[in-house]
Amino acid sequence: MAEPRSVVITGASRGLGFASASHLYRRGWRVVAAMRSVDAGMDRLRETTGARDDDPRLIGVPLDLTDSASVTAAAKSIEEAIGPPYGLVHNAGISAAGMVEETPLSLWEQMFATNLFGPVALTKALLPAMRQAGQGRIVLVSSQGGVRGMPATAPYSAVKGALERWGESMAGEVSPFGIGVTVLVTGTYDTAIITDAGTTDCRDLDGPYARHHSTMDRRGRAAMRLAARPPEKFAVGLAKALDSSKPFVKRSVGPDARMLLIANRILPGAGLHHMTRLILGIPRFGGLTNESDKDA
Repeated sequence: MAEPRSVVITGASRGLGFASASHLYRRGWRVVAAMRSVDAGMDRLRETTGARDDDPRLIGVPLDLTDSASVTAAAKSIEEAIGPPYGLVHNAGISAAGMVEETPLSLWEQMFATNLFGPVALTKALLPAMRQAGQGRIVLVSSQGGVRGMPATAPYSAVKGALERWGESMAGEVSPFGIGVTVLVTGTYDTAIITDAGTTDCRDLDGPYARHHSTMDRRGRAAMRLAARPPEKFAVGLAKALDSSKPFVKRSVGPDARMLLIANRILPGAGLHHMTRLILGIPRFGGLTNESDKDA
């Protein structure tokens, strides 16, 4: 009988990563769940999937993407456990809320270290073995912020945009070796990352952007209640992405992400900017100028 395909999923202790690890295990994959809190995360995964502690198809690996030594050690552990992985899913990440003026540079640095530099380092460590194997798929989990920069989430939008450009560039480099790249643009899913508890909140609710925050918060919460889907729906989309044999794919997972990709292709940049402003209730151009003068 053929060996099951193997996949590494970062950020597998919760949210989309947890749902994906559970789903792929049930579909017969050999899953390496990479996460910071490996003991607690693996307990939850085993409880959900029914896997035994010694099940060779469900392996936990400690990984802190902001620590280069942890990334190196994780790559070594992965190759010792399963050899070159077939799938490498970069799901782990952090989010933040706040205007550019409100977010400290330290947050930008943490955002890029976790969501981009760490994934690049892990990929670089695993690529030699994947090239030797002559097959594989690297999946980068992006978001709607990676398609268009969204107000109040500039660091997150910026890093997801950079993640997509990295994936596009890398696809041309690795496809001759039988390795494909997929960028998954996620819609809204019911995970901690869309809550205040799961996001670094830098908003000044009494500052010059107070009107922005008040309207955006009210409308955003209402939209999330309507649009949020269970993370298990994402896991199904990820499984399809891993089955692709194309050298590069960029696709949406979720109806709201699909609509944004269509709008981004059809509308000019200025038109999509205007549409975003209206949806979020942001004051018109120059609408707060007099208030800024009063504050000064």
